[in-house]
Amino acid sequence: MLGAALLFVLLFRRLGIGAVLGYLVAGAVIGPQGMKLIGDVEGKFGIAELGIVLLLFLVGLELHPTRLWRLRRDIFGFGLGQVVACGLAISGIILAFAGFSWEAALALGLPLALSSTAQVLPMLRSAGRMNTPFGERAFSVLLFQDLSIVPLITIIAALSRAPADPAAPPGYMLALYTVGAVVGLVLAGRYLLNPLFRLIGHLGERELFVAAGLFTVLAAAGVMEALHLSTALGAFIAGVMLADSPYRHELEADVEPFRTILLGLFFLSVGMMLDLNVVMSRPLFVIGLAIAVIAVKSGVIFGLARVFGVETRPALALGLLLSQGGEFGFVLFAQARAAQLIQPEAASLFGAVVTLSMATTPFLMIIARWFNRGGTGPERDDLDGPSAAMPASAIVVGYGRFGQTVAQMLMAKAVSVTLIDVSATQVDRSSDFGSKVFYGDGTRLDLLRQAGADDARTIVFCMDGDPVSPETLKPVLEAFPHAAILVRAFDRRHLIRLNRLDLAGVTREVFESAVCMGRKALEAVGVADDAIDRAEAEYRKRDALRLTEQGKSGDLHSGKEMMFTPERSIRTVEPEA
Repeated sequence: MLGAALLFVLLFRRLGIGAVLGYLVAGAVIGPQGMKLIGDVEGKFGIAELGIVLLLFLVGLELHPTRLWRLRRDIFGFGLGQVVACGLAISGIILAFAGFSWEAALALGLPLALSSTAQVLPMLRSAGRMNTPFGERAFSVLLFQDLSIVPLITIIAALSRAPADPAAPPGYMLALYTVGAVVGLVLAGRYLLNPLFRLIGHLGERELFVAAGLFTVLAAAGVMEALHLSTALGAFIAGVMLADSPYRHELEADVEPFRTILLGLFFLSVGMMLDLNVVMSRPLFVIGLAIAVIAVKSGVIFGLARVFGVETRPALALGLLLSQGGEFGFVLFAQARAAQLIQPEAASLFGAVVTLSMATTPFLMIIARWFNRGGTGPERDDLDGPSAAMPASAIVVGYGRFGQTVAQMLMAKAVSVTLIDVSATQVDRSSDFGSKVFYGDGTRLDLLRQAGADDARTIVFCMDGDPVSPETLKPVLEAFPHAAILVRAFDRRHLIRLNRLDLAGVTREVFESAVCMGRKALEAVGVADDAIDRAEAEYRKRDALRLTEQGKSGDLHSGKEMMFTPERSIRTVEPEA
């Protein structure tokens, strides 16, 4: 399996198609329907599902509970709307054109509403977009999809034609189990896991971190499986509970290699489970339904995204990103088969639909990146990344008009600087002026390490807009405590959010230039130089006091009585001499 994965992933990555399709094709080639080199596919699939469990644990490590609360509207609004709307629309198509009963159509259509967490999240993480508004919306939908596994299983059980299983708990008990398990995992994380990792940290044994990290993931998943709940949900909750642990980065580094291998084996297993005989008997049905699933989900998600305030291009990209079928579809098809709602041949046929839709994802991502980047085309692979940079005293992330000025001032005093920008166009343009800019997302910890952040004295974030959120900066502050972190703030709101962090400095991008023009405007209307100095000093003092008040309350209206207005000036507040 590993040999086939190496061969096909290398080939497909070389062709620019993506690793996931390489794994799927490798599994189909060596599996029971191909060269018959591998047996017991279902057994291997059960082990490989741990890749999804580990993936959700790592995602949970990146999400503080307060951030999850902030995303509640997208999770329970956007996510719920996506599952219901897509599930019913696809069920209607199956009922109308495939000749299934309404119960079977519902048992097949609802699982097809789910997307591939195992495909989408690694793409977002590798692109450094998990903490962007686009990435957070995609994650919110995927998280609700994972939460919806329990109610979907309950629906299939309610439609079941099979004799009731006395060992299986009823639907309302599953809901109570879910709440109880979540509360139990939260308490275990606070009172057991954090003290455990603190003890291991004091011992300084690296292998104990590996063992404890894997134990945490598997124990949480095992508890959920024993309760007939989603194992991935249990691992995700365990990750969230450790998101604010000082040992989070060690855990992430230790678990990541296992996640990578097992997730690859998962996609290999999906490829091996593909019943090629069933697919070949009805190829037009599989292809047509896969196209219908992608089209319906893209359209519905695009429409919902627009309702939730997403702009047109990112909404299109989000629709394409989440348009494929998901790995939990195989689990739910097995449930439908056990409930005697569908025949085994139908489960294989619809499994092929999910697999084919997943195989199209790398191609759809090329289109999605084009939409989400405003038509700038796909990512480049001919540019040097930060790993090629020499050690430097300063790292400047974002080499636009703001970053260029900062970098020029550093270089004027012969300070060594590493320049990073995510825009390939900016990298090309800067080389024309003799500046070596490295391509990559400088908010990612791995890229900062490659750029030499462990030895840098300062890291300066100069990107346009407000992509640098407190959630993005907290890991940087933890990982590089020796470096002075400076940030360009987009506006007052951005500045207020950043002021809660222990940053070396935050600068509003237009503040100083606006003050400079204000001085020139006062000079143009005939105000004396000493009066201009007093006006500037008083404005700066009042603005700083307002920021302090706003930072404490989180309300932009705080301190508004300190603002100058046509009725309130220095002369009315404090008569000039």
